[in-house]
Amino acid sequence: MLQVRARMLHSAREFFAARDVLEVDTPIVGDGLVVEAHIDPIPCQVRIGTGAAVARHLLTSPEGPMKRLLAAGSGPIYQFAHAFRDGEVGRRHATEFTMLEWYRPGFDHHQLMAEVEALVQSLVPRVAEMTFTRRTYREVFVAGVGIDPFATTLAELRAACERLAVPMPPDFDHGTIDDALDLLLVSHIEPTLGSPVPTFVHEYPASQAALAQVEEADGHDVAQRFELYIDGVELANGYHELADATEQRRRFEQANRDRLASGRTELPIDEPLIAALQQGFPACAGVALGFDRLLMIAVAAQHIDDVRCS
Repeated sequence: MLQVRARMLHSAREFFAARDVLEVDTPIVGDGLVVEAHIDPIPCQVRIGTGAAVARHLLTSPEGPMKRLLAAGSGPIYQFAHAFRDGEVGRRHATEFTMLEWYRPGFDHHQLMAEVEALVQSLVPRVAEMTFTRRTYREVFVAGVGIDPFATTLAELRAACERLAVPMPPDFDHGTIDDALDLLLVSHIEPTLGSPVPTFVHEYPASQAALAQVEEADGHDVAQRFELYIDGVELANGYHELADATEQRRRFEQANRDRLASGRTELPIDEPLIAALQQGFPACAGVALGFDRLLMIAVAAQHIDDVRCS
């Protein structure tokens, strides 16, 4: 497995070198975070010089530091980064994992989907000759559970969960429509995606934009965002990146309010990232791909621990 992993890393580096995308190596410890409502970082203590220890976090992704490089004029960049997420343990999850993240100035999310497809085809022989499909978020919900996610209610989503025997948390009726959509997506729709052909899902609701730009499509605001699935496994999450510092701060603050409402702790915002956006950020698209999961797909492994150097 060490040899297979090394060969895949080498092939990926050749892929990016041929496209003049520069490899970078950014810190894994930070005092500010890209705040997300449902992702928890791992706290740590760092002693600076002879002073007292200060609170920091192991980063959940290299996004903040990489975007600061983009704002400073780095051009297209990629990184194999160690990422850390508290409490994520399972067949496809680990508290520490390898994330392949890259950014392409001048690309939108459609162009980046094409590059993600080319990369995965070059690394996973069994999908090399396949043309990946692209389906909208609305299409997979209508096909999978008979619901239009842009025109539904919490009551309709509860009825769908009951009809499909999807277990609901005790506080279901106090959650948001997005929470309910995510429950149906993970439990009933995701397992069907990306088989027999890898599938990109795009045009997510604007309320799920995270760090993506928003556009109008078919009478609704949608996020310029995509996810890639193979055999029911989510492999990548990409955005046409938001470049508005004021809107980015608003979304981070909303994520913190959502965290407090769900019983989580508030997190410190990545202020250097906000400052970098204020100074000027290039129009670009970026994507994070779970490298361990991609390796699982390539070798038909059943558990993430089978492909990690642990």
